[in-house]
Amino acid sequence: MIMFAVAGTVDYWQAWLLLVVFLVSVWTSSIYLLRAYPAAMQRRMRGGPTAETRTVQKAVMGGLWLSLVAMVVVSSLDHRFGWSNVPTAICLFGNVLVALGLMTPMLVVIQNNYAASTVRVEAGQTLASTGLYGLVRHPMYTGNVIMMVGIPLALGSYWGLVLVVAGLSVLALRIRDEENMLTEELDGYLEYTHKVRHRLVPGVW
Repeated sequence: MIMFAVAGTVDYWQAWLLLVVFLVSVWTSSIYLLRAYPAAMQRRMRGGPTAETRTVQKAVMGGLWLSLVAMVVVSSLDHRFGWSNVPTAICLFGNVLVALGLMTPMLVVIQNNYAASTVRVEAGQTLASTGLYGLVRHPMYTGNVIMMVGIPLALGSYWGLVLVVAGLSVLALRIRDEENMLTEELDGYLEYTHKVRHRLVPGVW
């Protein structure tokens, strides 16, 4: 595992706890969606740069993955060399953020069965504008941001938070390209953007 290899030790309780939180959160949401929304779960499983149909999104997804790996590497190096002194309570709070970020897609899919891991408009897809979509236009990505902030804190690193800026920058590019496509291909989306002004964080952006 990259965290232990970079940290140079398996005596890294923050990494072990993060792994448990990650696995439990992913398994819980995946099992629920597989039983309740199997078609939506199938769409969720088709993700990554190679699954994208738009060139911009292929590059963006590659950038997102790289930023996440870099975040884990920097956080693990932080543990190895003791750059940060993060209290246990902050590490635990980071794990709560990671769990919340990982469970957000499940809540989004419940409200929008067409939510997928790739940027595309499905046949028969209708506009989702209530629930979480009434707060921000991209609640799935809001969950990604929450998770990105939580990972370095969970690993006991303040320096890893620097990579959140890179992740946000790439995510902003993904959102802008996706919105261009949705405006062209999804009925009512332009009107929806006039009603729900913010993309990721209510009152901010």
